[in-house]
Amino acid sequence: MSEKKHRVSRRQFLTYTLTGVGGFMAAGMLAPMVRMGLDPALEASSATDFISVGLSRDELSEEPQRVDFVVELDDGWYQSEQTRSAWVFMNGDEVMALSPICTHLGCTVNWGTNEENPEEFFCPCHFGRFERDGTNIAGTPPTRPLDVYDVDVRDGMVYLGQINQRG
Repeated sequence: MSEKKHRVSRRQFLTYTLTGVGGFMAAGMLAPMVRMGLDPALEASSATDFISVGLSRDELSEEPQRVDFVVELDDGWYQSEQTRSAWVFMNGDEVMALSPICTHLGCTVNWGTNEENPEEFFCPCHFGRFERDGTNIAGTPPTRPLDVYDVDVRDGMVYLGQINQRG
C-alpha cells in the first residue's frame, strides 16, 4: 500500500486560514442580528390577556358608558403604554364592550350626541350611526358593525381582552 504525500502550499494554507477566520467573524457578527430579528417573533404573545377597566358589573347599566384603560405593548425591545377606550354596558344579562372606532374611516363614535337620534352611537365625521348593540344602520356610511371586545367578569370586576371584528 502506497501512501501519497499530500502537501499544502503556503498559498492554500493562507486561503484556508483566512476563509475560516473570516467565516467565524461573519458568524459572530450575524448571530446577534439574526437573534434580534427573530426574538420578538419567538416570544409568546399576550393577545389573550385581559385588562381591568376599573368597573364592577354592579356599576353597569343599559346606558353605554365610556371607559379608558391602559394596555402595555411590547414591540420588540420597545415597551410602551397605550390608552384605549371602550363603550361598556349591559345588553340583557350580558356585559358588552364596543370599540369606539367607526368602521367607516376610523373616527371616534359617541353615544347619544346626535340630537335627532339620541339612543344611538353617532360618528360626527361622516354622520355614521350605529344601534345600541353596535349594528350599523342601513343608509349611513359604515358598512359593518362596531368591533367588540372579549369580556370577562371575575370577582364582579369587568376585564376586557382583544378586539374582534364583526360581520
